Amino acid sequence: MTHDLVAALHPLLTAEASAEAYASGGEPADLEQAVWLRLLERLETDGPPLDPQGWVRKAVRAEARRSRRTTRVERPYGAEPVDDTRPGPEQLALTAARHRALRAAVRRLPGRCPRLMEALLSPKDLTYREIAGELGISQGSLGPERSRCLGCLRRLLTPEVAAREARG
Repeated sequence: MTHDLVAALHPLLTAEASAEAYASGGEPADLEQAVWLRLLERLETDGPPLDPQGWVRKAVRAEARRSRRTTRVERPYGAEPVDDTRPGPEQLALTAARHRALRAAVRRLPGRCPRLMEALLSPKDLTYREIAGELGISQGSLGPERSRCLGCLRRLLTPEVAAREARG
């Protein structure tokens, strides 16, 4: 019974949806799908309509009106809401937290290490010559000092990283 009804109404529904969809600002297939859904819901509750062709025409027009109302209320995004090229708020928050943890660990380093690491992390992108001049040490000792400071920093951060991974 249902299959016969669907087969009989399909050409009429396709024609009606095509005629109404563009005026409502929608796609004919979307309108058709909405009417099929309404028909299935009706079949479950009230059974088949007494005048199936009349019911289809009324249902198409009702769905077209609903679509027009929705189109008037909804506004499109100015840009795509999901932009994979830029980090999202969660990523920005996590990055900021990592930077704060790194800066805090750098401040706990011994000797000249905090000043050396701050110079290396500087947004100015200083050269080794500029860093050596700023710290008052020879450029040749900067590499070994940097390695020693990075080792200390690694030891400071290892317990924090291990503790975070254990919780997660």
